[in-house]
Amino acid sequence: MIRLATFALAAACAATTLPAAAQFAKPEDAIKYRQSALFIMSQHFGRLGAMANGRAPYDAAAAAANAEVVADMAKLPWAGFGAGTEGGKAKPEVWKEAPKFKEHQDKLIAETGKLLVAAKAGNIDALKTQFGPTAASCKACHDTFRDR
Repeated sequence: MIRLATFALAAACAATTLPAAAQFAKPEDAIKYRQSALFIMSQHFGRLGAMANGRAPYDAAAAAANAEVVADMAKLPWAGFGAGTEGGKAKPEVWKEAPKFKEHQDKLIAETGKLLVAAKAGNIDALKTQFGPTAASCKACHDTFRDR
């Protein structure tokens, strides 16, 4: 029994250390994964933007719920950008300038975390204040690493 548990633990550790490309059966799966994660994030971010910009009534509970999804989803798409997953709307610079791309990832994750804190504060002013920097982090990455 101990050997079986040790084997299972070793297998789980090995699975978490595999390159991102190994997590997907085909490069197209990685592209679809990252595009799906970014799509969901953008849908919830758009709801926050509508509140922040006055196009939708402010709802503190909805803002917090949407910000939670945005912050969680911001952590996901990066596994889909492994070696051999070029394509989709991603420019070749994603792989040629990997450290710069990683900086943009880290910035987005940090900004969406701040957005979550602002949304949980329960007031529109906090949401408005953080919405702009979060949107700017999205735009900066798109401007450099995404084909239109």
